Amino acid sequence: MKLTLKPIVLSLSIFLAIAVMLIISFCLGTTNYSVQQVFDAFFSYQNTESQNIIRDIRVPRELGALLVGAALACSGAIMQGVTKNALADPALLGLNAGAAMMISIAMAVFKETNFLLLMTAGFLGAVIGGTLVMVIGSSRRGGFNTMRIVLAGAAISALLTALAEGIALFFRLNQSITFWSAGGVAGTTWQQLKFAAPVILIIIVIASLTGRQLTALSLGEEMAQGLGVNTHRIRVIFSVMTMLLAGVAVSLVGSLAFVGLMVPHIVRLLVGTDYRLILPFSALVGGLSIVAADTVARLAGESPLGAIISIIGVPFFIYLVRKDGKLL
Repeated sequence: MKLTLKPIVLSLSIFLAIAVMLIISFCLGTTNYSVQQVFDAFFSYQNTESQNIIRDIRVPRELGALLVGAALACSGAIMQGVTKNALADPALLGLNAGAAMMISIAMAVFKETNFLLLMTAGFLGAVIGGTLVMVIGSSRRGGFNTMRIVLAGAAISALLTALAEGIALFFRLNQSITFWSAGGVAGTTWQQLKFAAPVILIIIVIASLTGRQLTALSLGEEMAQGLGVNTHRIRVIFSVMTMLLAGVAVSLVGSLAFVGLMVPHIVRLLVGTDYRLILPFSALVGGLSIVAADTVARLAGESPLGAIISIIGVPFFIYLVRKDGKLL
């Protein structure tokens, strides 16, 4: 499929907005820096305190926000296509809660945990949470039912969150688990990005390149099979991609809800229903939204990132429920 002028212009606009937002986020904080100081930290490095703060704290933090936003938004878009559920979101369907629970177990069992271990635990937890929700929320006769899956997601998320908090209390991990509950990118390091970035970027690229099959699947089982798509295999492959994206995102910044719900709906208004466009643009818009939200959270005295996103996400979710999953 050839890109039309609109997607090209849109992509250039979003890339420009991301670049501007990143520069703003590098400049603003507890201590404000000028644009010149930011550029000097990259191109005229002199090992000063301000340059080290920009290079080692603010830059990895905002790149982490960019990656997490891309991962959660793309994950939500895939889930909505696979389940044909307009209310699908990694946090609402148990993936984030499952990832947080397994990360809690990993932190309790292993005295020293590295990010690769947490990332693996997050993926396994997302598999557990997502599988439980899909098994409970669907039936052989009715297939995927939107409200049943949402209700199952709420119940499983509550259960897994309670288990995570119970583990935290028993093993005295309260301070560490609080971070995962609130969600935040303040502690993101270059070492974490080294592991997380390749996984997130590779999955987004693969998903985007195979988006045609997801588009067919989103049209319905019979339509997809008529187009020669192996629906069972595609559903499994894309579900694994979703769980990987959600698991890595949670291991990086904790649990953030509503990003995967809101962004794909907004993107569909801009590019239509073709998942070859929805997935990459969801990644871009999701990354931009989290960088912007984290900048606001930092300027508000390091407010929890999850709370900032929920201020917009909760009304958006209620609106979608009232409109039966349709934005307009």
